[in-house]
Amino acid sequence: MSNNTGQTLLALLTGAAIGAGIALLYAPDKGLNTRKRIGKSARKIQEDLENKIEEAKSLLSNKSSKLKDTVSDRLEEVINDANYKADDVLKALEEKLKALKAQSAKLQKK
Repeated sequence: MSNNTGQTLLALLTGAAIGAGIALLYAPDKGLNTRKRIGKSARKIQEDLENKIEEAKSLLSNKSSKLKDTVSDRLEEVINDANYKADDVLKALEEKLKALKAQSAKLQKK
């Protein structure tokens, strides 16, 4: 869930709660019944918000896990590439060393 979506959802729930509260306060009913309805509405909004938070946590956890796997895989690729390049450099240096030894041996014979 993106940050804008979360903010929009929070604004929507806040507006709904305020609207429901105002509507219940102006309703022509006994105070006890009005308070019960306000309590029910508040519990419903709380449950909805808790559900949305759990969904957001789950989504974030899944994305985090996928990102961790992706980073881990990419790191392994980079390490493998570095090892191959290091092997190539070592081989090139060994060949140069052989060539220098051969050249040195030729110069010593002269």
